[in-house]
Amino acid sequence: MICGIDVGGTKTLGVAIDASGAITAESRRPTPTTASDLVDTLTAVVAGLERSTGTAPTAVGVGIAGIVTADAVRYSPNIPGVIEYPLRAELADRLGLPVVLGNDANAMAVAEHRVGAGRGVDDLLLVALGTGIGTGFILDGRLYRGAHGFAGEAGHMVVDRDGPLYHTDERGPWELFASGTAFGALAERLVADGSLPYEPGTAGRSLSSELASSPSAAAQAALDEFAADVALGVRNLIYVLDPARIVLSGGLVEIGEPLRAAVEAAVGRNLLGREHRPAVPVALASLGVASGAQGAALLAADLSET
Repeated sequence: MICGIDVGGTKTLGVAIDASGAITAESRRPTPTTASDLVDTLTAVVAGLERSTGTAPTAVGVGIAGIVTADAVRYSPNIPGVIEYPLRAELADRLGLPVVLGNDANAMAVAEHRVGAGRGVDDLLLVALGTGIGTGFILDGRLYRGAHGFAGEAGHMVVDRDGPLYHTDERGPWELFASGTAFGALAERLVADGSLPYEPGTAGRSLSSELASSPSAAAQAALDEFAADVALGVRNLIYVLDPARIVLSGGLVEIGEPLRAAVEAAVGRNLLGREHRPAVPVALASLGVASGAQGAALLAADLSET
């Protein structure tokens, strides 16, 4: 059995996969706040998968948000107490198994590329619209990690150097305008100025629900404004990476086709030389909330095959 684990902000999700990459079992635990508790939690998740499947694990993959190398979690916003922590070795010693460690968005990109919405292309850009923006790059059919394993932090690209100061002490990063958090903030602003009719405090959820059903002109205008900000960063990445497909993931994917269509249109609208280059299609992630854990398992399967 191959296990994959996605360490989220509040929930740690583990999955077991079969030889085709399909999920055969799941196990969940609350995400802890300290390094020692993290190893305990991951061990408990693996034990839960073993009980569910009746099969002993042979390798484990772990995906976690933040600055993550192949050996250590340098920094993770999800677990403030885990800094410069050699998680791979600690977990491998505890389990007596090979362990693969990586960034959660990279794991999502691997899963979507191999068994999800990114199948059939060798050059893929995954954009996860969540609390921030995570990205994962598949180039020439392989996950691109960069020299230190940090590739994919595109949410911190500056798109407005005169923009608001972010908590990173940088001004105007992409995720300040185009993340799931930014979508909620946009909806609240439009409620405050009378453009949208929702209750304050829940405007983001209300707008998402309306867009997924029968959006009004005002709701569509809000989506178009948000999609333009998503597209700004995506176009920058297209200029650098030349992907064959963009896959959108994260909670906002529940909006469905309106989100996909709005982002695809906005990406193409101002793309340099668009009349002379193939269009870059935008797709919605197809694997759901377990994609990070599934991708981590697929990376662990690669390790077990070598």
